[in-house]
Amino acid sequence: MELKSFSSSSVSTSDVAHVGRSYSTFISFFRHKVGVRFSTHFKCRRGLSLRTYSASDNIYLTDKTVISSVGQDNLTAETSSHRINGTNGSTSSFYYRNLRLLDAFDDEYGGIVVDPDRLPSNPSTFASVLRLSLFQWKKTGKKGIWLKLPLERSDLVPIAVKEGFQYHHAEPGYVMLTYWIPEGPSMLPANASHQVGVGGFVINDKNEVLVVQERHCSPATLGLWKIPTGFILEAEEIYTGAVREVKEETGIDTEFIEVIAFRHAHNVAFEKSDLFFICMLRPLSSEIVSDDLEIAAAKWMPLVEFVEQPLIQEDSMFKKIVDIFIARLGKRYCGLSTHQVVSRFDGMVSSLYYNVIDNEDNCFGK
Repeated sequence: MELKSFSSSSVSTSDVAHVGRSYSTFISFFRHKVGVRFSTHFKCRRGLSLRTYSASDNIYLTDKTVISSVGQDNLTAETSSHRINGTNGSTSSFYYRNLRLLDAFDDEYGGIVVDPDRLPSNPSTFASVLRLSLFQWKKTGKKGIWLKLPLERSDLVPIAVKEGFQYHHAEPGYVMLTYWIPEGPSMLPANASHQVGVGGFVINDKNEVLVVQERHCSPATLGLWKIPTGFILEAEEIYTGAVREVKEETGIDTEFIEVIAFRHAHNVAFEKSDLFFICMLRPLSSEIVSDDLEIAAAKWMPLVEFVEQPLIQEDSMFKKIVDIFIARLGKRYCGLSTHQVVSRFDGMVSSLYYNVIDNEDNCFGK
């Protein structure tokens, strides 16, 4: 859109007076056409010259003033000189003071976290403000930029990527993008590298193990009676996850005793690493009510029969886990029980897993 140009040499005194009287009309027109509003700090100055609006830069250039898109599609006038490069390679001079940028806050590592709830509603405005914000953040020595875009604002993703943002991770409701400003490799923490699974080893007073056959399994484990397993949920403790999985798959209530072992594997799902914690649990009920969606069958199986399964005997890892479990039953091995501790570094309650042995060399679990 081309705005009519004015200068002190081409505008008469009466014209200037007319411009002043027509100011409110001009603003109303501009708000209607562009969908933005001017700051109340905007003032006419001698020699003010409204030049052209650059669609590539999304900045209104003047001899003395720049009007930039900010906040929720607002415009503000600023006074101080700088230059900014557009994505098309063009360079424009403009003036600003106390420039308002994307709503954001500083993190403790010298970076910026953009407020996802106060993003400009118009994609073109977002592009303009994002470019201007990056310029200012670079100038002030900021480091990493975190930009969280909700699912309903997915139209802004290509704009951010065009400005140099990279994907970090995604959840059902949003995508997180990052931008590292300093030269050299990014020092921002990478996305989560592991998934965490749990298995519940449950044995009753009859020396029977709680086992299941999964409805959906790989050909290699077809016919195997195995302990209940699953993934822990977000913000869920290892021990509570093991109790929950056993309850969901078999209907058996249990109490956590110890972590008797854990396995660490790599390149499992989506090239992520995997941590699998085997937990010893004490049964609090006996009647099995299996989950028909995941479990084909569930039962109490004599420990001897469980150990003698060919798939157990032929697999070194499964066999070792069973050996450890039997050693724990014979009090020849101690697992890791959970202890709630508070760290002064973050003031948060955490679960610390370690074993405790009494004076008679007995494991002290729950």
